[in-house]
Amino acid sequence: MTDEPDLGALARALGDPTRLRMLTLLMEGRALTAKELAYGAGVEPATATAHLQRLTASGFVHPRAQGRHKYFHLASEDVARMMESMMVVAPSAPRRAPGEKPDAPIRMARFCYDHLAGRLGVRLAEALVSRRVLRAEDDAFSVTPAGEKWFRSFGLDLPDLKQGRRKFASRCLDWSERQEHLAGALGAAIARKLTEEGWITRHTDSRVVSVTSEGRRVLKERLGVSLER
Repeated sequence: MTDEPDLGALARALGDPTRLRMLTLLMEGRALTAKELAYGAGVEPATATAHLQRLTASGFVHPRAQGRHKYFHLASEDVARMMESMMVVAPSAPRRAPGEKPDAPIRMARFCYDHLAGRLGVRLAEALVSRRVLRAEDDAFSVTPAGEKWFRSFGLDLPDLKQGRRKFASRCLDWSERQEHLAGALGAAIARKLTEEGWITRHTDSRVVSVTSEGRRVLKERLGVSLER
């Protein structure tokens, strides 16, 4: 008997480009049907079904039936963090055609599961730490006494967020910035707040986020966050 993680099982489950593409598609934070995942991964529906059965059995995705359709989503935030971490160490994709610009929007601002990543996510975390709203610890952030007051003024109910089973304010290494952004229940709540206020907007069928002109003003005034280099 051993309590060591079965890394071989993990490698076998993830050791297929199609399954990795499916997990990357689910990093948008939306639930997708098998047909949508098949199209996004570039495989036939029957092939997609077999891959989804493997991912479900391995605990990476979770299916949910709704009406005539079955929707798949990432099984947990830990799976999203694993994918983001894998992107940090993965080699760069082949270069684009000469003259073609890199895909800057996804590096500028995107969703990592349900919290903000990219330059926006990293600079938001940096600002919260520099203003002593958050304190960086070993593998998480903690809210300072001043931060408790700040988040209340921001419209977030911290006691309610802490009651869930989910990690409260974890640190997630950003694959494009190579620095950490804020994940967990708090990170998701901030992203939800920014969306509800109309300060950020999500692109259709994409993880990419745009910051509205009002959002840029609010982020600059309240946190000193700018997306300029």
